[in-house]
Amino acid sequence: MEIQKGGCLCGALRYQVSAQPVRVSFCHCRFCQRATGGPYIVEPIFNSDDVTLTSGRAKTYDQRSEGSGKIIQLHFCETCGTRLFYTFERFPGLTGVLAGSFDDPNWFSYDAETAKHIFLDDARDDTVVPAGLPTFQQHATTRDGTPCEATVFDMPHAIRPR
Repeated sequence: MEIQKGGCLCGALRYQVSAQPVRVSFCHCRFCQRATGGPYIVEPIFNSDDVTLTSGRAKTYDQRSEGSGKIIQLHFCETCGTRLFYTFERFPGLTGVLAGSFDDPNWFSYDAETAKHIFLDDARDDTVVPAGLPTFQQHATTRDGTPCEATVFDMPHAIRPR
């Protein structure tokens, strides 16, 4: 695989990944909405050993997840504020990269086997979820790690006003 690179807005932090993501999460929770300022996050998730910060030093912020009760650590540039990574107490050894921080945010692919939309209960009313991908009203697993049952829509599905 060709190494993929990314970084922050000001260029102080640069990173690279040396493998395909193990999965891709589209997270609609309020935490991700607030942390990114967007309606949801596109988060390819990698084995932490496959993600290397090549220049600069990221600042971190710890946030306790309302869902799991575990710490999510945000890694960001203290100069420009760009968020680059999440690491997880709940999922040690994994790093989520904010897809928009890649130099080419379209380099990775995903399908029904590797991707999921989570926390649809928190999704904006105008969100359209594509057909064929597993979706979950909350997380894909319970606090104890038990998998939740997915809903897969046959057609694009619009989140309706509540």
